[in-house]
Amino acid sequence: MRTKLNYGLVGGGLDAFIGTVHRIGADFDRIAKLTAGCFSSREEKNRACREFYELDESRVYSSYEEMAEKESRREDGIDFVTIAAPNKIHYKVAKTFLEHGIHVYCEKPLCFEVAEAEELKKIAEEKGLLFGVNYSYSGNNMVKEARELILSGHIGEVIDVNAEYLQEWLIDDIGAGDQTMNKLSVWRKDPGVAGISNCVGDIGTHIENTVAYMTGLKVKRVAAKLDYFGQPLDLNANILVEFDNGAHGVFCSSQVCVGHMNGLVVRIFGTKGAIEWQQENPNILYVTLKGQATQIYNRGMAYVSARSAELNRIPSGHPEGLFAAFANMYKVWTGAVLKKVNGEELSGYDYDFPSIDAGIEGVKFVHACVESSQKDATWVEL
Repeated sequence: MRTKLNYGLVGGGLDAFIGTVHRIGADFDRIAKLTAGCFSSREEKNRACREFYELDESRVYSSYEEMAEKESRREDGIDFVTIAAPNKIHYKVAKTFLEHGIHVYCEKPLCFEVAEAEELKKIAEEKGLLFGVNYSYSGNNMVKEARELILSGHIGEVIDVNAEYLQEWLIDDIGAGDQTMNKLSVWRKDPGVAGISNCVGDIGTHIENTVAYMTGLKVKRVAAKLDYFGQPLDLNANILVEFDNGAHGVFCSSQVCVGHMNGLVVRIFGTKGAIEWQQENPNILYVTLKGQATQIYNRGMAYVSARSAELNRIPSGHPEGLFAAFANMYKVWTGAVLKKVNGEELSGYDYDFPSIDAGIEGVKFVHACVESSQKDATWVEL
């Protein structure tokens, strides 16, 4: 019975934020070891990663195609691949590794087109492979606690949702035309790299997924207005949503709201009470029952659910944040992959990571929002 996994990384060079967070998250619990990679199309960057990670020279590849082919033939080949490459190649990279029988964990967005996403799901199912999509905020301890409370009926039936993800970091791109005021916005403003949406695709999908994870509800249709401010892709979005249980809500995502750094806030309102979670204060959950004072749930306390307690890493009062959320995602993901490679049957508990279905919903959400905005905020079904 295996107790350790080998994994590979596509993209995520030493100067890449998201690749670094993935590597640290995967390394937290020492279940998965980075043993192979195609970190960059540039030889010097690949070489720097090999030296930094102390990898076997023969297992750092010049292309992801070569990596998938050679790793799939090795007895000690990688068990899964993490895709932290640019959005535009997610589909091709994922398809290549699936076709070589390797489990895939992909940074969001899953891909650009709904048909591509559904094709990836079909291949994964046919080959019996696991496929995770990195909607990282569902890895937060108190998001999981919120899910347990909501699905158990603690706040009654969900009747309204109010959620926002506000940032200010692209404010100087308003009216800047082709000038790039922030170097990190270069690829985000390029439809060839980012796809049909910047703001909704980048952070609006995190709202959609976090709400879906907490409540178990799916977005049925949207009426959206996207603001471009002279840029080729959106910088701001206001979205009315209708869920599959008939409830409605409002999502607001923005990269031009001065005074907000990374303000993902989710408020779920039910017939018996309400729950609120704030990403910038992730260790606390606000729970208010009808006619009662608001309660503050703290991470790591004796009253939290079994899942929340299982993924608690440090005593309450010590801040846990993004690294711990990534680590929790990888703990659940690698646990599922370990069971797969050992031929064990997986339970519903093992699938507590965003699956390819979550990725598909994200792609549908982006397309519906863009289409709705183009039609002057007409309702569009997912």
